[in-house]
Amino acid sequence: MMTNVTFLNPGFFWLFLLIPIAIAWYFWTRKTQSATLKMSSLQGFKNSKSVLAKLKPALFVMRILALSALIIAMARPRTVDISSQTKTTKGIDIVLAIDVSSSMLAKDLKPNRMEALKEVASNFVESRPNDRIGLVLYAGESYTKVPVTSDKAVVVNGLKGIKFDNVLQDGTAIGTGLATAINRLKDSKAKSKVIILLTDGVNNSGTIEPETASDIAKEFGIKVYTIGLGSNGMAQYPYSIAANGDFIFRMMKVEIDEQLMKNIAKNTGGKYFRASSNSKLETIYNEINKLETTEIEELKFYDYDEKYRPFLIFAGLLLLLEVGLRNTVYRSFI
Repeated sequence: MMTNVTFLNPGFFWLFLLIPIAIAWYFWTRKTQSATLKMSSLQGFKNSKSVLAKLKPALFVMRILALSALIIAMARPRTVDISSQTKTTKGIDIVLAIDVSSSMLAKDLKPNRMEALKEVASNFVESRPNDRIGLVLYAGESYTKVPVTSDKAVVVNGLKGIKFDNVLQDGTAIGTGLATAINRLKDSKAKSKVIILLTDGVNNSGTIEPETASDIAKEFGIKVYTIGLGSNGMAQYPYSIAANGDFIFRMMKVEIDEQLMKNIAKNTGGKYFRASSNSKLETIYNEINKLETTEIEELKFYDYDEKYRPFLIFAGLLLLLEVGLRNTVYRSFI
């Protein structure tokens, strides 16, 4: 069964308009060329009709069918199997530098800032199948949780495993976190190098000034998008730990050094965003996703399977049969 059939020369189908003309010509010539004989009675011929006489019009039917098959064959029916292959021509290397200080447990985003970020960042990673992505965590110190890799499952698992603990000294060392992210990208050969730097506070620790780290990023051609995470006004922050190990929360003022984040972004050719809710955080990552596009070349391969041969063979057999019968069985037949 032929499916997805296309025709290389569909213009030949106009020849089907000749079929009715050929049929009309056949009946007209048959009528004008038939011999007539007047007889006083047909009584003696009533039971003498030959089966061959009845089948003779089949010769013309064969010729019409052969002509139809030839027209279809000339139209070149064929099926095509299209396969595609994508090739990334200009990939991007991206490092997510994420603040994991205790303030990320604040509840102005649902269920808290850290969990909201993990979900949105995971979706961002999965939407970048052709790029390499790494993960840097920082608080009062910083470290590389996932080196730059094309294995998105590793990055997503790294994001899901983020939690507040005592591995890192508490605090917000924006410059140190940025410097660690730069270190993961400085030797990259990618056409574009990007850091997405997220914090929810004010730089208050670390051995490298954020401005210095920003200048280093600019020197290596690394673009930095900065995100300030937190609502405007007051939010529930953890400020102590109860006897059972749970955090105790109280309302505190949200403080984000937005001017610093804007300066870092401007200095490196990036952009600053403020995420005051879950939906805004998701919108920001979607916007960055659109700003940083990867060039992909799609190659398509066409595999054609010609289908005209059966029609050509069918037409040839019909013509041979018609000519054979006309020159043998019906040679002297009137």
